Amino acid sequence: MRIGELADLTGVSPRALRKYESEGLIGSERAANGYRVYGDRAVVRIRNIRYLLDAGLTLADVACFRACLDGDLTTAPPSPEGLRIARDRLAVIDGRIAAQVAARDRLARALDAVPPAAAARS
Repeated sequence: MRIGELADLTGVSPRALRKYESEGLIGSERAANGYRVYGDRAVVRIRNIRYLLDAGLTLADVACFRACLDGDLTTAPPSPEGLRIARDRLAVIDGRIAAQVAARDRLARALDAVPPAAAARS
């Protein structure tokens, strides 16, 4: 199937599909006219890639799951390496959330310190 068909079947943009291919997560062949042609297994791979990305992993993280992308990731038992990657990514996300909460709290304190008369002028 061509890239547009694959995009329609998976809900993933052609641009994202080209990115997944450049990262080595999916493969295609070239037709005589130069168009990319994808096999049927690409649909499963892309759904698994999206599952992992939607869970918060990065494309670099997903690359570590290359060997598993043709199966059903939603029901397969996680590997120790997969769990390590997920835990590491969760720690990064938790750190970002903590930094954002701290920034929000600083801004809220600064706004709370504004005298009422100054706040009414804005």
